[in-house]
Amino acid sequence: MPERIEHEANPARRGVPAPVRVLVLRALQLGDLLCAIPTFRAFRRAWPSAHLVLLGLPWARVFVDRYAEYLDGFRELPGWPGLPECSPQWDRIPAFLAEIQAEAFDLVIQLHGSGGVTNPLSVLLGGKRTAGFYLPGQFCPDPHLFRPWPEQGLEVPRLLSLVEFLGLPLAGEDLDFPLRDEDFQQIRGLLGEMGPRPGEYVCIHPGASVPERRWPSVCFATVADALGRRGLSVVLTGTAPEIELTATVARMARVPCINLAGCTTLGGAGALLAGARLLVCNDTGVSHLAAALKVPSVVLSTGINPERWAPGDRQRHRVLCRPEGVRPEEVIRQANELLDGDIQRGWEEEACGLCAS
Repeated sequence: MPERIEHEANPARRGVPAPVRVLVLRALQLGDLLCAIPTFRAFRRAWPSAHLVLLGLPWARVFVDRYAEYLDGFRELPGWPGLPECSPQWDRIPAFLAEIQAEAFDLVIQLHGSGGVTNPLSVLLGGKRTAGFYLPGQFCPDPHLFRPWPEQGLEVPRLLSLVEFLGLPLAGEDLDFPLRDEDFQQIRGLLGEMGPRPGEYVCIHPGASVPERRWPSVCFATVADALGRRGLSVVLTGTAPEIELTATVARMARVPCINLAGCTTLGGAGALLAGARLLVCNDTGVSHLAAALKVPSVVLSTGINPERWAPGDRQRHRVLCRPEGVRPEEVIRQANELLDGDIQRGWEEEACGLCAS
């Protein structure tokens, strides 16, 4: 029977102690890290005294700070050959590997994905033990601690399958996103005293990191008009590189739009979304943020993405995907159903900070 890592409440049966220092490799973007929250939560509850460190992209430092309940530290990956998210910084990689190896983590967990590119890297990180996923027929660092990568299913349960494989208890599949007073303060400052209050606006997010995943701007503008006619304010959101994209939607729309693209921090984006009645977006990180905050959403998806990246709650989050494209009327119909429905979403509690004086 394969050896497993045991949690602290059940001492290891084969002399494999619970790790003291753990390095988790997941050098990906916001949505990918949000989908890993249930796995981080399970690690924390299984090993409450362990020091858990995320090895990720430079931006993820703020993510680790946000999730101090689950993660204790951050190390920046200077890229790696074959990883599209971050081009390798060749001059930094040797020193980075030497520094990580010197830390001698008790356990390195390859949580980046199937492992085709990252399993050699996970071994080079120098942990006393290494666990994770692998593709059958390809390099498997340790058959006792690596499980085959699940080819099907949503991302959250795919990642949690490793938790179960390692003999650890699950801690739920729900996403969460902690909000702070300063997050709400930022949004109150941006919206101003005359701006919409929680429950009086919808958020529209027309951007996506991959251009091919973007629904046409004119379609977003059509949806904005329909929601504006309901008496709701329309707030456009996006990252700094998406400012021109959101400006294009604002120009096309016939209703006034509040364009906050590039204006918010990660926490501010969460606070803004927490007060929204609804989110309309592409299949990108903000859709998982809405899932974490229990904000109803209509998500425009592409290809086979829904099979892996759609939110688990299909009643609260409507995912539309069709090879020939999705018409604005379909999105408007789904949006109206959510707005007219009685789905328990809890924005009143989550967004109470926006109402503070």
